[in-house]
Amino acid sequence: MQADRLRELLEGVKAGQVTPDEAMASLKSLPFEDLGFANLDHHRGLRTGVPEVVFCQGKALPHIVEIVRRLREQNGHVLATRASQEVHQALLAAGEPLTYHEMARIVEVGVRHRVPDPEEPFVLVVSAGTADLPVAEEAAVTAEALGSRVERLYDVGVAGIHRLLSRTQQLYAASAVIVAAGMEGALASVVGGLVSAPVIALPTSVGYGASFGGLAALLTMLNTCASGVATVNIDNGFGAGYYAHIILTHRP
Repeated sequence: MQADRLRELLEGVKAGQVTPDEAMASLKSLPFEDLGFANLDHHRGLRTGVPEVVFCQGKALPHIVEIVRRLREQNGHVLATRASQEVHQALLAAGEPLTYHEMARIVEVGVRHRVPDPEEPFVLVVSAGTADLPVAEEAAVTAEALGSRVERLYDVGVAGIHRLLSRTQQLYAASAVIVAAGMEGALASVVGGLVSAPVIALPTSVGYGASFGGLAALLTMLNTCASGVATVNIDNGFGAGYYAHIILTHRP
């Protein structure tokens, strides 16, 4: 349950439009709901401002469909990450109103609670190369779906650093920057040395053998000498987008 829905319910009781029994019925599934195969955390939105998100990889399709259905009933809007075409088709067949962000591998069910103003602070998602786009888009779509304004700056890696330096105005204007890079992962340090905003380094598993599936980029980012850079796990676009949204929502 979202905080605004709880407030609306309480205001309804106060105004006499909702009886205490009706309010209790609305709240009876809180703080969690046991589906037998999953315990849904319906209080997460109240605690953190963001309802529970469904990680689809490894879950059975019927379980995903039921989890998404119950979360949408409670929150009106659900994100399902690492969603394959099979997950997309299963949710479509179940009649869920959705948008499938194919590159980001995210199914967005229901209507977003917030549309940002085009003039408000924004998250800038930067990618080193085109091969990093699936992870970069997971970060971008996550932050957008949570209600943050997002801009994108793609394929500006250190192999052609002039591409990045030609967009310094956009870099300087961002309130948080996500940098997705594979190979050696140097781009996050470069960006961290240019901007004053917090930088979220997002290592990707892109690269040849000695990149060790993103471990080389991860270690480079963890060892950056640039201040104000925090690093998330390999390919964790969702975590980067979520954290960037938190930075913006807690911005003074």
